[in-house]
Amino acid sequence: MPPVTLRVALGDYPHTLPLKRGEIASPRLKLDFVEMKPMHTAFKPMVREHAFDASELALVTILQAKAYDKGLRLLPAAMLSRFQHHTCLYNSARGELRPADLAGKRIGVRSYSQTTGAYIRGILENDYGVDLSGVQWVTFEDGHVAEAADPAGVVRARPDQDITQMLIDGELDAAIYGAAMPDDPRLVSVIPDPESAARAWYEKHRVVPVNHMVVVTEALARSQPEAVAEFYRLLEEGRRAAGLPKAGAIDTAPFGREANRPCLELLISYARQQNLIPRPLTVDELW
Repeated sequence: MPPVTLRVALGDYPHTLPLKRGEIASPRLKLDFVEMKPMHTAFKPMVREHAFDASELALVTILQAKAYDKGLRLLPAAMLSRFQHHTCLYNSARGELRPADLAGKRIGVRSYSQTTGAYIRGILENDYGVDLSGVQWVTFEDGHVAEAADPAGVVRARPDQDITQMLIDGELDAAIYGAAMPDDPRLVSVIPDPESAARAWYEKHRVVPVNHMVVVTEALARSQPEAVAEFYRLLEEGRRAAGLPKAGAIDTAPFGREANRPCLELLISYARQQNLIPRPLTVDELW
């Protein structure tokens, strides 16, 4: 039988590059990689159109896709993770701002459903006691799942407005950023000494905040389960080829259901608190 061809969208990471370069292959599968830059531009077409057979996807988008029955299944393969304490910034030229000062403020975020935003809101509310009920959230684009409307009170910036310029000009009190952090010395973390705070948070929760994992379409999982299993095996081989996890280091690309369960359970709890999903979810219904 000829190999099954899968149309795949994955970012460039140490554990995906061996597959993308063809150093790891299978006679049973042909992986047709589609390059999407930045990676989050693949998420909306994956959810709304099933543009790929398999794709990296943000975790909040995965939760919303399950809640609204968008026909995707999660593979327990983490692509991107990072600690989030440094992602909420304020303009220090306008005076100090700390977590306790955020209640009632105006905070920008690319999308209300952005996974980094969900994590840092959950951390601020549950670990710092911040009352987020009166915060005015300002967004700059919609989420990936069309049915998942923003909660009441979330407002959209004008198309000509920029999140960083608004923060500098004082139109925002704080802003949450993803991978692309602004390079401006005036913009500093709302959480003091965020690296130390993240280490202490990890010691308390023993969770690595995973931002992106991998999904396949329900149609592929039903029609070609052997191809899905072989694809996951190749992802595992890529992880081994990259030498992950590093000896003695925190595993920032966890693979396996149980390895990813604590993170998923935590994010589900945050998503319910923040009205990101319309019903409770269990981790096991995501697979």
